[in-house]
Amino acid sequence: MPLLALGINHQTAPVALRERVAFAAEALPPALEALRGVDGVREAVLLSTCNRTELYAHAEGDGEALADWLARHPGAGEDLHAYLYRHRDGEAVRHLFRVASGLDSLVLGEPQILGQVKQAWTAARAAGTLGGPLDRMFQQAFATAKRARTDTRIGANPVSVASVAVRLAEENFARLDESSVLLIGAGETIELAARHLAEARVQRLLVANRTLAHAQALASRHGGIALPLEELDKHLAEADIVIAATASRTPILHRAQVEHALRLRRHRPMLLIDLAVPRDIDHDVSGLRDVFLYTVDDLQRAIEDNRRSRREAAQQAEAIIELQAARFLEDYLASQRQQPLLQLRAHGDAVRAEALAKARAQLAAGLPPEQALELLAHTLTNRLLHAPTVALREAARSGDAELARAAARLFPPADGGDGRA
Repeated sequence: MPLLALGINHQTAPVALRERVAFAAEALPPALEALRGVDGVREAVLLSTCNRTELYAHAEGDGEALADWLARHPGAGEDLHAYLYRHRDGEAVRHLFRVASGLDSLVLGEPQILGQVKQAWTAARAAGTLGGPLDRMFQQAFATAKRARTDTRIGANPVSVASVAVRLAEENFARLDESSVLLIGAGETIELAARHLAEARVQRLLVANRTLAHAQALASRHGGIALPLEELDKHLAEADIVIAATASRTPILHRAQVEHALRLRRHRPMLLIDLAVPRDIDHDVSGLRDVFLYTVDDLQRAIEDNRRSRREAAQQAEAIIELQAARFLEDYLASQRQQPLLQLRAHGDAVRAEALAKARAQLAAGLPPEQALELLAHTLTNRLLHAPTVALREAARSGDAELARAAARLFPPADGGDGRA
């Protein structure tokens, strides 16, 4: 039974598709429960971030049942199949190790992905969809990612999508110390953006969030002002720069709102950066004059600069991943080869326990010990040799010489020689 990995990411699918296939945190438990019902699935993990949605599984078959399941996700559509990548066994192991280490991220070496992979693993464990080879694969991925970040400079000067967004604003739009910035959301990405903005001494920082207490907590840490999301329209015109990253399933900022803000600003330009998937800012906003709208897919140029500077460290990290993946795969395949032996011993133990219980019951009923022992031996012989006998008889009929040779190795003559006394 193979280890499988399949999904889409920022390299294979546009943001318009990624947002349709994204799973919110609250959707993970029912999704994992549904995955348990997919035919042949023994274990499953669902990883969904702004840049990827991936399924990892220990399952029968080639993964097409999993691909079909993902394509049935509301909004995904049959065209999803054209964007999916699929990995099996060794390639699946290497892919997960690269993802956890940040080598498959939009920002090479970014640290947030490891936490997101751990969250996906925790959710799968809570849902009861882990407990075998896939579980061990994820735990080895965490150890490998830690080693890659410790033994190379892939984690030096950590860069995130949030930091790239702030740098984009600073280098290409306006002086931050003369700008007002509105942050929409209060999660990890917005927290990172707020930290970078505070370090750049932004003139004014506004934080709008659906839960005001979360906005207040974040704003207090970075010298900002908290707003309830309901007051977004009142303050939008004050913002030179807007950075949005929420978990909303539908856009929060629409064309009409931005048009109104531009009129109040006398059409002074606005920079809007949407770091969310699904997107927080309606794509129609990009058609407005005096608005510069960027999504995560638009940050590629700035991110490529970071990628070049980390290329040598990435090569070293790739070598670590290759070694650790090979070791895991060797152990995994060894355990798979031992499965027939484990199944044989489990079958023998079950037969022994059943026959022994029957013999004890016969003794308790008054059957003479000699007769009970004779029946016990007869039962054990018949039960243990029934399946091999049927298989060998069928092999003799069909001319299956390979099975006959295997049986000769498994069941040599009783005297250990050539059968002669």
